[in-house]
Amino acid sequence: MTQITARIPEDTVNALDRAANTLNRTRADIIRQAIETYLEDFNDIALAVERLRDPADETIDWQEARRALLAED
Repeated sequence: MTQITARIPEDTVNALDRAANTLNRTRADIIRQAIETYLEDFNDIALAVERLRDPADETIDWQEARRALLAED
């Protein structure tokens, strides 16, 4: 495991401490989980942007998608 040091504003540290106390976790636990969640979201967004920029990726018209989703069986 690697240790990382960061400067964080006092109000953010206070909010971090409140969250840690409420969840009965350490600061490190909260920070680790926050970073993991951020990176998962970042990867999802990066993949979506990559697909949007791919001219070979098939797309459908919004109205067509809406009709298909709302169609009754």
